[in-house]
Amino acid sequence: MKVQERSGGASHRGSGSAQGVGERLPSSGRERKPALAALAVLLILVGALGATVLVLRAGERIEVVRISADVPAGKSVSDDTMTPVLVADDPAVHYVRWEQREALKALQAKNSLVKGTVAIGEMFSEGKGLPDGKAYVGLSLKDGQYPSGLKAGDHVAAYRVSADATKPAGNGAAEANTLLVRDAKVNDVFVGDGKTIGSGNLPVTVMVSANEIAPLTQAAAAGQVSLVLIPSASG
Repeated sequence: MKVQERSGGASHRGSGSAQGVGERLPSSGRERKPALAALAVLLILVGALGATVLVLRAGERIEVVRISADVPAGKSVSDDTMTPVLVADDPAVHYVRWEQREALKALQAKNSLVKGTVAIGEMFSEGKGLPDGKAYVGLSLKDGQYPSGLKAGDHVAAYRVSADATKPAGNGAAEANTLLVRDAKVNDVFVGDGKTIGSGNLPVTVMVSANEIAPLTQAAAAGQVSLVLIPSASG
């Protein structure tokens, strides 16, 4: 009987021990830590992806017109003076899109456009693009009446000169070497028919104020206009 009691007691203790082990297993947190770490990494990746999408949307690129050569005021752009460029889309800026370039060629520049400028709608108009109070005057100049290398966009001063500086120039109405225009912008310089700048008569178109038209054209008709290159004025 004693042997049975000990055996039964051992069996009872073994059963209790097994139950104790079974009760301790769910209390362990080691199995939950990898899952939490994986979830944290997933949340970080989702946040980074969302931020990347926002940045990409904010930086959407569109193809627009860039001026590839200087365009004088009042002139139109051409295939030779346009090139495509990608910029970040901004609804607040009225870019001229590359697919609109044919329509752009029918407009004129309001002011001189510098090479490298990105074209926007406000730079062009359907008129001649002349600022208020300005006009174009055509000149035909001989050697010595214009500086070498004269080109569209240059700023010049126009003087009335005569062959004999000691005599009045033009019906005695004005003295020789009189300043006619302090600052005229060269709109166009025609080089063709074998003529180059520095030789032969040179047709030049300049933009002047309205009150300067009469004295300048009078001197030009007498062949007494001389241009002097001056530093470019702002605007």
